[in-house]
Amino acid sequence: MKRILPLLLTGALILSLAACGSETGESGQSSSAAPSSSSPQAETETDSAAVAPSIDTEETVSQISDSDILIAYFTMPEDVDTEGVDAISGASIVVNGGEVMGNVEYMASVIQETVGGDLFQIETVEQYPLDHDPLVDQAAEEQDADARPELATHIDNLEQYDTIFLGYPNWWGDMPQALYTFLEEYDFSGKTIIPFCPHGGSGFSRTESTIADLQPEATVSEDGLTISRNDVADSHDQVAQWAAGLGL
Repeated sequence: MKRILPLLLTGALILSLAACGSETGESGQSSSAAPSSSSPQAETETDSAAVAPSIDTEETVSQISDSDILIAYFTMPEDVDTEGVDAISGASIVVNGGEVMGNVEYMASVIQETVGGDLFQIETVEQYPLDHDPLVDQAAEEQDADARPELATHIDNLEQYDTIFLGYPNWWGDMPQALYTFLEEYDFSGKTIIPFCPHGGSGFSRTESTIADLQPEATVSEDGLTISRNDVADSHDQVAQWAAGLGL
């Protein structure tokens, strides 16, 4: 009996310690657990960031500064691999400080940096394809049809501005058809329009005259700037000097 009692006490003590150890382990695991990056929410956020959704609602854009300069631009950077490069001329892309920008967008940003003003991106309700061949095909089809793509962004305080910088790429020797929609939507009478345009070899292609025809009561500057798309990535100083030389 004397031998059995110590054995029974020792067994009870071991069972008690094992139970305590099991509760500590579960509690510690629970308190240190973190949400997984592969949760459904994380995957949804990643997917929505990787694939740009089409714009299916109109948005009225109001500028919030008191500037009398508006920098309106239409840009269409293509979806290509930009790792380790500063520019891809055929895709109309500039990589600036790690940020991928369209050629026109980059020029617009330098203009704002130099003379101030409000940036306004002209966007369409129907999103353009970001692959090169489908994009240029759609541009050609829109020109053939003399289309007027519906705009998703709008200005509701145009009277605030006296000077309008207007930027766009040269598509098939003309402005993108979205620019026709934009210029027909507003009355720029009494304002000065200053065009700027990256191109693939054709310069402005007389689009300044087209702008003047669409806005006969506006002054279309003869001092606009056009730059080869091959040179946009290195054009900061050229764009800045041009904008500063306008005396705004």
